[in-house]
Amino acid sequence: MVNEALRRDTIMVVDDTPETLGFLTDTLDHAGFTVLIATDGDSALDLVDQITPDLVLMDAVMPGMSGFETCRRLKREKLLTQLPVIFMTGLSQTEHVVEGLAAGGVDYVTKPLVIDELLARIRVHLANARVAHGTHVALDATGRFLLATDRSGRLLWCTPKARQLLAELFPAQNDNTASLPAALVEQLTQLRQEGTRSPTRPPINVGGRRIEISMLSALGPDELLFRLTEVVTGNEEQVLAQSLSLTGRESEVLLWISRGKSNREIGEILTISPRTVNKHLEQVFVKLGVENRASAAARAVRTLAR
Repeated sequence: MVNEALRRDTIMVVDDTPETLGFLTDTLDHAGFTVLIATDGDSALDLVDQITPDLVLMDAVMPGMSGFETCRRLKREKLLTQLPVIFMTGLSQTEHVVEGLAAGGVDYVTKPLVIDELLARIRVHLANARVAHGTHVALDATGRFLLATDRSGRLLWCTPKARQLLAELFPAQNDNTASLPAALVEQLTQLRQEGTRSPTRPPINVGGRRIEISMLSALGPDELLFRLTEVVTGNEEQVLAQSLSLTGRESEVLLWISRGKSNREIGEILTISPRTVNKHLEQVFVKLGVENRASAAARAVRTLAR
C-alpha cells in the first residue's frame, strides 16, 4: 500500500507554449509534484482517460479547443466533477474570469505567473478536493440515499444507494450524469427555488412506491445536497409489531434500522428526537434479545422475508 505521507500529487499542465510547459514542469517537480503534460485540449482529454490527475493547470486560450471548452468536457464525466481546474491566461477581464468559473474552474491566475502564489493556490485546492472526496466516500459508506445537483439541476453525483434506487424506480432512464427523470427534476427545481422555507416536498408516486425528496444543504456555491426517502405504507411495521411483540413506534424504528438509517435520520422521518429513537431502540434490543443494531436489523429482515 502507498504511504499517503509519501504520495506525490499529480498535476496535469495543459498549455501550447513550450516555454511555459518547461518552466512549470521544473517548478512543480521541484515543489514535490508529479507532472503530466498536454499541449492541447484533445491531448488533455485523451491523457485523463488513462491517468486521472489530482489537479489541472489549464491555459484558457489555445489553438483548436479552448481551455474553457476542454474543462467543460472534463466535467461531463461523473468521476471528474470534483477534479480542480485552475485556469492560466493573460486575459483578466471580468467576462473571461466568469467564463472560466462557469466552465467548471475553481480558480483563475493571470500570466506572468507568480510562482509562490500559484503553489499556494494549488495546495489549497488540493486540500479542498481531498476533503470533498473524503466527504463523498464517507457518505457512500453510510449507505445513505443522497444526491447533489448544481443550481441548474444537473446531477453532479449520488451515493451508490441513491443510484440503485433511481435505477429501480426508473429502469428506462439512461445513466447520464447530466440527466434526471422528469418527475424528480420538477421536485428538485421547486426545492431549489423554495430553499429552507420548504425543505421537503410531498411524496411522488413511482410504480406504486412513494418517494419523498428533501433538500439538506448547500455544499458549495453551485452544489446542493438532497435526500431521497421511500415512504412505506405501514404493512411492514404491522408485521414486525405482531411477529416480534413490539409497539407501533418500536416497529417503525426497527424497520428504518433495517433500511440502514441512523438515529438522526429516523428522528427526522418520524418527527421525534434522536434521543427518543435511541430509547425505543434500547427496548427493541431487550425484546429481541440482541445487543446491537446489526443483529436487530438482521432479525427484522428475516421476519419480513417470511
